[in-house]
Amino acid sequence: MAWEYVSPEQLAGFDKYKYSAVDTNPLSLYVMHPFWNSIVRFFPTWLAPNLITFSGFLLLVFTFLLMAFFDPDFYASAPGQEHVPNWVWIVAGLLNFTAYTLDGVDGKQARRTNSSTPLGELFDHGLDSWACIFFVVTVYSIFGRGETGVSAVVLYFLLWVVLFSFILSHWEKYNTGILFLPWGYDLSQVTISCVYLVTAVVGVETWYQPVVFNILYRDLFTTMIVGCAVCVTLPMSLYNVFKGYRNNTLKHASLYEAMLPIISPVLLFILSTLWILASPSKILEHHPRLFYFMVGTTFANITCQLIVCQMSNTRCRPLSWLLIPLTLAVVVSLSTVTPRDETLALVLLTVLVTLAHIHYGVNVVNQLSKHFNILPFSLRKPSTD
Repeated sequence: MAWEYVSPEQLAGFDKYKYSAVDTNPLSLYVMHPFWNSIVRFFPTWLAPNLITFSGFLLLVFTFLLMAFFDPDFYASAPGQEHVPNWVWIVAGLLNFTAYTLDGVDGKQARRTNSSTPLGELFDHGLDSWACIFFVVTVYSIFGRGETGVSAVVLYFLLWVVLFSFILSHWEKYNTGILFLPWGYDLSQVTISCVYLVTAVVGVETWYQPVVFNILYRDLFTTMIVGCAVCVTLPMSLYNVFKGYRNNTLKHASLYEAMLPIISPVLLFILSTLWILASPSKILEHHPRLFYFMVGTTFANITCQLIVCQMSNTRCRPLSWLLIPLTLAVVVSLSTVTPRDETLALVLLTVLVTLAHIHYGVNVVNQLSKHFNILPFSLRKPSTD
């Protein structure tokens, strides 16, 4: 018997769902959308939009694994180290832009083939929430660690800036019913793709040099991420919610109900931060890539459950059950003096979180496919025999 994560109330909510989004980003409106409109014409009409979405996601995963092979501990870009081959940067740039393009054309393919469904939107945004960890951690290899790079702790907090920026859009929609597409996403994807290609041409040594005065490229990188979140994403999100409050169109009357989706992400941040700051063996220094992946995957699962709630117009649960094994892992890690035991706790937690998230995603897709009588990766109708 299949595990049913989507409740009957939520299924009924999906039946009433209508897509509502606002995109005011000039780069998206005047450059990328015309580009995607021209690209989607080359896709055959039998190609399912969800297959396009999944293909783009797999490209990001492949890029992440490719970079992990050549730069497992983020030291490859440091002076005196064996650098990532130039061809890897070219592949990373092309695959990142291709994945970004596929993420932009999947919805257009759905409308072009008259196959738009709530499942398609959920599948798209659900994979986007998991993709955050892959492209953020991969771009870290450009600067890496060391005296010319960014420390693992700083990257950890930068990752959280990106994660919170992502969930803000869906928190807005949970409260307003409208998805306000963030400006930072399109700019970041185009910039990252270009930086990969430039790195292949000029080499990582170029990023050692100051941009102006004593400001290094790593400082510019950090400032852009934090500045975009603090000066653009957060103010726009708060303004959109305030506008809904002023117009009396918010979906949740009390502050507590409005803030429910933020509780689990905040607890995830607190627990994971406590772990790295109090770790007896400095777990983040020894296993940064694994720790980032664990945090990003747990975040993606929490976000996917929020997306289900906001699309079905149902109440968001304040706590994710994945916080329980994380809490146990933190307690065990902080009470042990053996680095091997702490590493084992991280590995087991990462495996558990990954399997749980995949299990959740597969079963939600199967449940909604059955509910809407569609095949998730095909435009053909399921057989009724």
